[in-house]
Amino acid sequence: MKFNQVIFSAFFSAFFATTTVASDNLSKLQNMQRTDATFTKISQEGERADALKDILQFINLPSGFEISLYAVVPDARSMAMAPQGTVLFVGTRKDKVWSVVDRDRNRIADEVKDFAPSITFDIPNGPCFSPDGFLYVAERNRVLVFPAAEFFFESPDIAVGEVVSQGNLIPEEEESFNHSARVCDIGPDGKLYISLGQPHNVQPVDKLELYDRIGIGGIIRMNTDGSDREVYTHGVRNSVGQDFNPVTGELWWTDNQVDGMGDDIPPGELNRQTVAGQHFGFPWTNSRVEIPMYKEVPRPEGITFVEPQLELTAHAADLGMRFYHDDSYPERYHGGIFWAQHGSWNRTTPVGARVMFTALDADGNAVGAEVFADGWLNEATGEYRGRPMDIEFLPDGSMLISDDFAGAIWRIAYSPANQ
Repeated sequence: MKFNQVIFSAFFSAFFATTTVASDNLSKLQNMQRTDATFTKISQEGERADALKDILQFINLPSGFEISLYAVVPDARSMAMAPQGTVLFVGTRKDKVWSVVDRDRNRIADEVKDFAPSITFDIPNGPCFSPDGFLYVAERNRVLVFPAAEFFFESPDIAVGEVVSQGNLIPEEEESFNHSARVCDIGPDGKLYISLGQPHNVQPVDKLELYDRIGIGGIIRMNTDGSDREVYTHGVRNSVGQDFNPVTGELWWTDNQVDGMGDDIPPGELNRQTVAGQHFGFPWTNSRVEIPMYKEVPRPEGITFVEPQLELTAHAADLGMRFYHDDSYPERYHGGIFWAQHGSWNRTTPVGARVMFTALDADGNAVGAEVFADGWLNEATGEYRGRPMDIEFLPDGSMLISDDFAGAIWRIAYSPANQ
C-alpha cells in the first residue's frame, strides 16, 4: 500500500472509530463499503422551471440589481457553499440534502441531485462547512460530518462520520415535529455552533430547567468531534438563522416570536451576541414583550437580558441571514446583513416573504431595517408566490436565496449597466 493510502486509511479509521451505527448503510459507509443507492435528479428545464421564471416579473429590487432563477430545488432550505465554490449544498425540512452544481459557471445550475442518497436523513435543514472543507449536516437529533464532500458528492456512497449520534443532540423524548430545523456554523474559534429551537409555542414551566441545561431554546457549541459541548446562548425561542461577523467574530442570529398574542406583537428579533452565556429573555420576554404565563415565574438570578439589536415586523418569520463580505454589490451594502423573511402564518394580514438588509454603524450595531427584495407575497390576494428562507453568496459576490415554497433558488446580481 502506498504511503498516502496508509495516511488516508489511518485518518478515516481514527476519525470514525467512536461513531455509533445508526443504520446498515451508515455502518457500511463508515467501513468504506458500497451500497446500492441511486440518485434522484431534478430537471432544470420544462414546465416547472418556466413557471418559476414567471415569478421573476413580480420581484422588486433596488436600481442596478437583477434577479434570475438559479436552480429548481424542491423544499430548498438552508444553504452552504463549498469552500472552493464547486457545489452548493442545500438542506430541507424533509429527508433530502441536495447538491447544486453550475459546471460552466454561467450562474445557472446545470445539475441538481440528492447528496449522499445512501443515507436516510431526518430533517437535514442545516448544512455548514469548515474552512478546510468538512461538511456538517445538523438534523433533528443527529449531526453528521462528510470529509471532502465538495469533491466526492458525485458518488452516492461517501465517507461519513457522526459528530453527535442519533438521539444525543436532544433527549429522544423531546423530539418534535415543531421547531426541529437546525442551523449550524463553524465559529472563528473552530467550534461547531448549532441552534436548538424549543418545540412549544412557549415551553411549560416544568421544562425550563432541562431545556436551559442542555440548550433547547438556545445555541450550543462543541468541538468538531462532538466533545466539550456547552450552551453558548440562552433565552432563544426558535432561531433558524445565524452568522458570525467576519470583522469582530461576534455571533448574530434571528429569532421567531410567540404566536397567538396578536398581529403586531411580539416583534421579530435580530440579535447580537458578544460573549458566551448571554441570555436573550425567552420565555420571560420576547422582544421586550412580557410572556403572560411567565409573569409569576422568577427570572434567572443575577442575569440581565440582552435586548435585540433590531425589533422587526411581527410574525414575518425572520430566518436565514448572512453578512455581506464581498465587493460586487455597491459599497453601502459592504459589511451589512441580509436576511430572509419567510412570511407569516399567524397573522390576519400576511407580511414578509422578502429579503431585508441592515447596515452596521462604527460600533458594530445594526442601523435600521430596509426591504431589499420583495414581491413573493401577492399583497392583493394574500397568496405566496414564494417564501425566501436562507441567504448565501456565490464566489462572484451575487446572492442566492432559497425558497422552500416555490422549490427554487433565486440569484440576485448587481450591474451598474442595469441602472
